[in-house]
Amino acid sequence: MSSAESTPADASDAEPSVLRKAIAASAVGNFTEWFDYGVYSVVATYIATALVPGESIAVTLGAFAVSFLIRPLGGFVWGPLGDRIGRRKVLATTILLMAGATFCVGLIPSHAQIGWAATLVLYLLRMIQGFSTGGEYGGAATFMAEYSPDRKRGFFGSFLEFGTLSGFAGGSLITLALQLTTSDSFMQSWGWRIPFFVALPLGLIGLYLRTQLEDTPAFRDLEQQGETEGKATTALKDLITGYWRPILTLSGLVIALNVVNYTLLSYMPTYVRTRLGLSETQALVLASVGQLFMMCFLPLSGALSDRVGRKPMWLFSMIGLFVMAIPMYLIMPINFGLTIVAFMVLGLLYVPQLSTISATFPAMFPTQVRYAGFAIGYNVATSLFGGTAPLVNDAFISWTNIEIFPAFYMMASCVVGLIAWLSMKETAGASLKGTEIPEAPTVGGIKPAQA
Repeated sequence: MSSAESTPADASDAEPSVLRKAIAASAVGNFTEWFDYGVYSVVATYIATALVPGESIAVTLGAFAVSFLIRPLGGFVWGPLGDRIGRRKVLATTILLMAGATFCVGLIPSHAQIGWAATLVLYLLRMIQGFSTGGEYGGAATFMAEYSPDRKRGFFGSFLEFGTLSGFAGGSLITLALQLTTSDSFMQSWGWRIPFFVALPLGLIGLYLRTQLEDTPAFRDLEQQGETEGKATTALKDLITGYWRPILTLSGLVIALNVVNYTLLSYMPTYVRTRLGLSETQALVLASVGQLFMMCFLPLSGALSDRVGRKPMWLFSMIGLFVMAIPMYLIMPINFGLTIVAFMVLGLLYVPQLSTISATFPAMFPTQVRYAGFAIGYNVATSLFGGTAPLVNDAFISWTNIEIFPAFYMMASCVVGLIAWLSMKETAGASLKGTEIPEAPTVGGIKPAQA
């Protein structure tokens, strides 16, 4: 018997005030994580000048990629631990590590002062950031999903990704404000460091919010029934042997999701500067306006997924991106206005995926392996195909002189996602409680999201 059949349709035990705190506690961690990535993307050229020999942008983007390559290790450590001792305790730890590592990037002495050690310290801190993020994102999405009402999980879950884009946009806007109010020499020396310092107070706020909440209703129920895993290693073994199919499905969807995400949001500022000749300020305006535009549609898209289901949203997004990627990249070089239009079109087509992550992925696993299943499947795929996207795009453009290569990369990832979509279960309205894989309840053979 599935959990959806044995549990009422709306299984959230959280009061509205507690739900709001849970949303804030989840979203602030996501904001901090993506604030770091947003800042790093827009100050990459400054970092190359200050910390990297020869001012190599490839080495700088390599430091961005290495944080993703270490994320699966974080997923393998934090995910099973979160299923054993609880989501809240792990999330309190990961946000401190993540914020601390980001803060310390701003403290690294320059290459002129300590030579290659500056680059090595940068890589080390990016690895710490990636290790903590390996547990942060999966945990935050699981925390959000398990606190949300079943029939509004898409809507409430979308606010986690509101934190994502807020972090990206916040990083861009702070850097833009510094560029407009200070000199270029100041930005080259100390100005680029200032946004990284913001991460520490953000992390402390997130820690406070998370310590004020109990663990999720689904995990507390499992704990009371004595069905949590006794050891993290046992949880990992159970996950790999019993749930490899949903892990593969999730990984295929994540490839589509994050190749687009990091090509569009992380690599785009570098792309328009180095390939289209836009200024630093224009690149920041593009990123900020585009991300703010996407944010406006996140809650609407999440709410729509509660009505029509997650599968139709993902299908529309992947087909739309496959069809429109090349036309949008072809119009970008014409003028700055069309560059913004192209970013907005691609961003709007991406929103149906982005807005439903925390409603879709946690629901692929039962409670006792949910954190680990999400963290491992998500982070392995992201490390190989997401975080490396800026480096892959930049390298292939240099090797092939195909300026619209990012469009082809997006299209290929969408094909992988569409294959995974075929084995994706509809979970809109499903309860996340219990020890069985959730599935949307049926009434007369019709799923509520389709009725």
